[in-house]
Amino acid sequence: MFQEVSVFCNMAVQSWSDLLKASTKTALIHDGKRKVHYLFTDGKEMAEEYDLTTDELLVRKWRSKSTLKGQGPWEIEVGEPVPSTVACLESDVIKENCSNPVFMRKDTKTSFLWRVRNLPYPKEVYNISVEPDQRCCIIRTNNKKYYKKFNVPDLDRSQLPLDSSALNFTHANNTLIVSYKKPNEILTLEHELLREVKKLKGTNEGDVDCKTQ
Repeated sequence: MFQEVSVFCNMAVQSWSDLLKASTKTALIHDGKRKVHYLFTDGKEMAEEYDLTTDELLVRKWRSKSTLKGQGPWEIEVGEPVPSTVACLESDVIKENCSNPVFMRKDTKTSFLWRVRNLPYPKEVYNISVEPDQRCCIIRTNNKKYYKKFNVPDLDRSQLPLDSSALNFTHANNTLIVSYKKPNEILTLEHELLREVKKLKGTNEGDVDCKTQ
């Protein structure tokens, strides 16, 4: 049974890998970052930004075609969320909103990493769990002050199972940090993708060498 599941997961990873290779990719080198744009055959777009020095993923966002016309808004998967307000100094209401918890994802090379800022409670208040049937992770507090359910899109795209032993968390400076160790299939896929991305010859001026892998 385990062998059958393993073969299925490998096929799913290969399917996502094939979609990436089949996408139209363009690259731009700017401000110390390698920016890559993917256009998939179904019209969806993915944009990524990598640090040129460390090769770490800084931003990943998605956009789909709007049901009306034109393009829909970008949805952030990795990186700082787009602020919904221009500033936090315009009114007392907005000031209060700026103290609300801020959930974002910022990965390392070996782990998926989520940060929740503005959570002042001590570490023992938090309970982080994996819900395999719902394919998500859940953050709870025993004082009922915060609740967050979130998935791991990378595992969903590759149809890989969630493993509770890969989950860990810590808390410091009013920030909850949740980490999930990347499985070997994801590490291999990311290594291969980065290798292909580096083949794209982007320039500071925006002239790019487009390749379809």
